[in-house]
Amino acid sequence: MRNLDITTLRSLVAVADQGGVTRAATALNLTQSAVSMQIKRLEEMLDLTLFDRANRRVSLTASGEQLVGYARRMLDLNDEVVGRLTEEIFEGELALGVPHDIVYPVVPRVLKQFNAAYPRVKVNLRSSSTIKLREALARGEVDVILTTEEVLGEGGETLTEMMLRWTGAPAGVSWKRRPLRLAFCRQCIFRPMVLRKLEAAGIDWEMAVDSEDDRAVEALVSADLAVGALLEDSMPPHLEAIHPGGALPELGVQKINLYARAGGDEVRCALMRMLRQGFGALTPPVLSPV
Repeated sequence: MRNLDITTLRSLVAVADQGGVTRAATALNLTQSAVSMQIKRLEEMLDLTLFDRANRRVSLTASGEQLVGYARRMLDLNDEVVGRLTEEIFEGELALGVPHDIVYPVVPRVLKQFNAAYPRVKVNLRSSSTIKLREALARGEVDVILTTEEVLGEGGETLTEMMLRWTGAPAGVSWKRRPLRLAFCRQCIFRPMVLRKLEAAGIDWEMAVDSEDDRAVEALVSADLAVGALLEDSMPPHLEAIHPGGALPELGVQKINLYARAGGDEVRCALMRMLRQGFGALTPPVLSPV
């Protein structure tokens, strides 16, 4: 009977999620050589090739994909067992702040994973704008926040980057009209940057809504009465990215940044680690050799 090692399975999943050994090693707080050795041990024990290493790119083989599916289930069960049996050690609450447009798809998975590992620690999710979340962190009202920003602020770290796209109604024509009608909340972090780009391009515009309600903004845009801007990976099904063919300026890339209150215990660090892994997996894979 051969027994699978949880540590090697964790390395396998990390390499698959992070897109290579370098980033997996960072996420696991291990050296690259240690992660590579664990992958090699796993392959030797199972007598399987888990990664296709041809042409300087690494991708999962069919056996590797199958094993990753099993490994995720085994890791979830392992973490749940450890969490349940040691739950009396970790109790309390954490406040996590996330802009509404990057809650999905990563944050629900992270919250589920965190709850399995620390079932007696309650995470209070606070959804707001980047500006308000930065202010709440400064006042000590939240423990960890995610932001969407053009640049990285002091004390933060960038988890990944996403393209910012013009958004409109499916098959809509609002983007062709002048002045260009815009829909942004007053506190939207994208608003001032979008206005600067329109001014630089000499495009006349007018604001179609004055609200703090994201639903009101989405209603106007989905009705083809205005255009907005959203991150590429956060488009709701009733909106779509606009491809204006040069008629509107490119909006560039936004950083997904992570900030936390000074200090930090094991529980907060665990939440931050899970967020790093979750958002790191969104980056298109450019796999490094195993």
